[in-house]
Amino acid sequence: MRRLSVVLLVTLAVAGCKKKEPAPPQQAAGAQAPNAAPTAVIKGKIVERLDADPYSYLKLQTDSGEAWAAVPKTDKGPGSEVTVSGAMPMSQFESKTLKRKFELVYFGTLGEPGAAPAAPGAAAPEGTPPTNMAAQHAAAAAGPGDVGNVKVPKASGADARTVSEVYSQRAALKEKGVTIRGKVVKFNEGIMGRNWLHIRDGSGTAGKDNDLTVTTADKAAVGDVVVVKGKVQVDKDFGAGYSYPVIVEDAKLGK
Repeated sequence: MRRLSVVLLVTLAVAGCKKKEPAPPQQAAGAQAPNAAPTAVIKGKIVERLDADPYSYLKLQTDSGEAWAAVPKTDKGPGSEVTVSGAMPMSQFESKTLKRKFELVYFGTLGEPGAAPAAPGAAAPEGTPPTNMAAQHAAAAAGPGDVGNVKVPKASGADARTVSEVYSQRAALKEKGVTIRGKVVKFNEGIMGRNWLHIRDGSGTAGKDNDLTVTTADKAAVGDVVVVKGKVQVDKDFGAGYSYPVIVEDAKLGK
């Protein structure tokens, strides 16, 4: 019988709960991540498939019970025996496309560990499907390098805040909407069903509170000055050791 085999780097998980290592220079202000993300290998039979481009969500029957996995879009259906490798556990993950929240879902790729990746572009028309979701998330969490001097006027309105104000007022702003005008200094598309961007406006201190992570369904380009309208989340934990003291989610972008 096939078993659910979960290979976790427990030492990082245990140590991370006790003490956070200082972020490397290129990492976003406030973004906390381990040196390597815990991953899993899951084997089972597909009993249900839900497609939400660029992913397929697979309900698997394993020897240890049922488990959900999200992989680059596949045509494999119920009855197929599959292996999901490089899987990263995500708790309470909500798919906006499916309008469904998963208590636990593993993001990974189909195939045995070490197998050749899928053909470029086969799963997502907008680019190559991710070959390692943990690495993709690490790329989104890491902040940009030297972007030069940034100076952007503060947005207007009662809920307008600068980047540093979002950090300093994060306890009061938890679960509340904010409006921030900033310059896009990094953009990652299609990671865990959303786009990730970093904005700066010239406020704050480098490596502390000058760089804000935002998730959105909208697109932007590095160098764009955008108005972000979204909800502040505090101590947001995406699993696998990736957490943010403050992040703005489900944002809408305007000019």
